[in-house]
Parts: sequence; C-alpha cells; structure tokens
Amino acid sequence: MISFTPLQTLQNVEFRNLLTGRFFIVLAFRMLATLLGWWVYQLTKDPFSIGLIGLSEVIPAVSCALYAGHVIDMNEKKRLLLICNYAYIFLIGLLLIPAFLDVEMHFTGHQITYYIYGVIFFTGIARAFIGPIVPSMIPKIVKKENLPNAVTLNQATFLVSSVCGHAIGGVLIGFIGVKWTLVAILTLIFVASLFFWQLHKQHSEYKKETVKVVESMREGISYIFKTKEILGALCLDMFAVLFGGAVAMIPVFATDILNSGAEGFGLLNAASDIGSMCIITILSIVPLRKNQGKILLAVVTGFGLCIIGFGLSKLYWLSFMFLVMSGMLDGISVVIRGTIVQLKTPDHIRGRVLSVNSIFIMSSNEMGQFESGLMAKFLGVVRSVVFGGCMTVLVALVVGSTNPKLRKMQY
Repeated sequence: MISFTPLQTLQNVEFRNLLTGRFFIVLAFRMLATLLGWWVYQLTKDPFSIGLIGLSEVIPAVSCALYAGHVIDMNEKKRLLLICNYAYIFLIGLLLIPAFLDVEMHFTGHQITYYIYGVIFFTGIARAFIGPIVPSMIPKIVKKENLPNAVTLNQATFLVSSVCGHAIGGVLIGFIGVKWTLVAILTLIFVASLFFWQLHKQHSEYKKETVKVVESMREGISYIFKTKEILGALCLDMFAVLFGGAVAMIPVFATDILNSGAEGFGLLNAASDIGSMCIITILSIVPLRKNQGKILLAVVTGFGLCIIGFGLSKLYWLSFMFLVMSGMLDGISVVIRGTIVQLKTPDHIRGRVLSVNSIFIMSSNEMGQFESGLMAKFLGVVRSVVFGGCMTVLVALVVGSTNPKLRKMQY
C-alpha cells in the first residue's frame, strides 16, 4: 500500500511553485473558456457556434500532440513551459483587438467570431505542448512514494482554479465586460510565469541525435496499447466525456432555459468543478485503498446519469445540483485515471505517454464541445444532452465488460 502524506508533499518548495503557477494559468484558461462561450453565443445566438470553439482548438492540438511529446522528452522542460506560457500571452492578447475596437471597426458578430476561431486555432498548438509538460515534471520533483499524493494535489489545484475561473469569469463578464475580463486573464497568465521561473531545469535523458522523431512517437503509442490499464482508462475518459459534455451547452441553458443571466451562468459553469473540488478534498483525507478499477467504472456510469438529469431539469437549483454531483463523480474518476497513468509510465517515455493522454483529454473535451453543438443543432439542446448522458453510461458498460485488467486494477 502506497503511503499518503499530502502535507509532506507540499513541503517541497519546487512542487509548490509548480502548483501555484499551474493554479494561476488554469484559472486564466477557465476564465477564458467561460468568456469565449458567453461571448460567441451573444455574438451569434447559435449553439453550434459554441461547438466550433472546441473544434478550432482540438484540430491543431491533437495534430501536434505526438510531436509535442517527442519534443518534451528530448528537451529541457522548464524552457518549453515558459515558451508556451508567453505564447499564450501573445495569442490571447490578439483577442483584445475585437474586444476594444469592434464598434470603431464596424465588425459584424460573425466576423468577430471567425477571428476568435482563428486565434483559438493557434492556442491549440501551444496547448499541445503545455498540457503534458506540467504532469511530466512532477515525477522528477517529488519522490515516487509521494507520487499519488502529488497527482491528487495537482488535480485539486486544477479543480480549485477551475471553480474560481468559471465563477470569477462569469461575475467579471457581468460587471466589467468582455474586454476588461480579457485583461484580467492576461495578467493571471503573466503571474503564472513568475512561479515557473522559480523551477529547476529538467534536462532530457536522451541525446537528440540518437533518437528519430517517428520512432520516438511510435514508442509512446506502442507502450499505451500494450498497457491495458492505461488504454482502458484513457478510452473511458475520451468517450465518456465526449458524449457527456453538457458543460458546453451551459450558455444556452443559462440564457434560454434557466434565465439565470451572466452571473448565474458563471456559477452554473463552475458547478461541476465545485463538486470535483469537494470530493478531491475528501480523497486527500480518506484515499481510495482498493478496487480503484471497479470504482472508476461505477463513477463514470453515475456521471452519465447526472448528465441525463441535468438535461431534463428546468429548475436552476436542480440543474446546479446535478452538475455538482457529476463533478464529484468525475473528480474520483480523474484521480484514479491520473494515478494509473503516472504509476504505469516509465520516466524515459513519460512526455510521449502524457502527450497521447492529452490527445484523449482534448478529444473528449474539445470534440465533446463540438459534438454537443452539432447534436444540439439537429436534436435540440435538451435532447442532445440527454443523448450524451445515455451514451456515457453505455461506454462505461462496454469498457467494463471488455477490459478485465482495468476492472481488477488496484494500487
């Protein structure tokens, strides 16, 4: 049994700097996601336009992910992290142009939306690199016996910043508008970089000239397919979240069904993260000791049922509670999946495995956003969410019945 001492892990100064920097940058990203969903829907009044935000980002992110994993394993990680950080500052800064000058330049709503899609396309390239870098640095910073602790604390940091980002983003949009919310987002990303500068360098274990790019990428993919626990966990994540992406349609529910306004939208958007944060706090005190594989399958099934409930609800408080419960179940799932991937992956291919992991994550989140928008266009918003929840339950049942190693997984 692996010991669980979160306070001991937090005594590591470098680990604290990494988590603090991640807190601020994820806070900014979640505020940006909240802002973009609201902004684009107000410009177009078309749910499908929200789905195209995810598609604009996921195409370059997935296309570059395998190469990004190779680059991460072959190069110094701190420098790559800072390059990606400042690339985001530049790209998000480009969104200030239509935010501040849309009236003077007489852009139509659809023209601004196309510009936003273009900027988000390039942030997808940066995301392909920055996504796997932080988790790939953790095993070099903390001891192996503290790795499950670090994974849980890393996820807790992500969830706390997500909750704050969604809520603060919605509140700021309501009080200071889109353009000044963008300024706040840029400031937070810059603050994150100050903590990343405090990290030690992490050099590659390889010599560049001895490793070919194609062979390097193939090695990462091959390892995942040979390790059934990782493959099952990643497939479960990708397909469950792909179909259960109700969060993408929250701007529509908040505006047209629940009539909650920008402030209510921000809180509703944060609801699932609030649930995840609560359960992560509990798991940090009372960790899962056994049967993690079976628990993983059970909570994904419950997640799908909560999404169905959210889609059918017409009451704000009930919708909020369904999303909170879905977040609690997803929080358990994320901790188990993250720990499986870290414990089952050797250091020398960690960047490539985590890059493939990021493909599954991005495919589920961003493609899930696109799928939600597309299905909403053809089925209607409510039916699309209910359909997605049903498919999530089906995916959990299929993976559980076809992957006995995942079902029996314990750590």
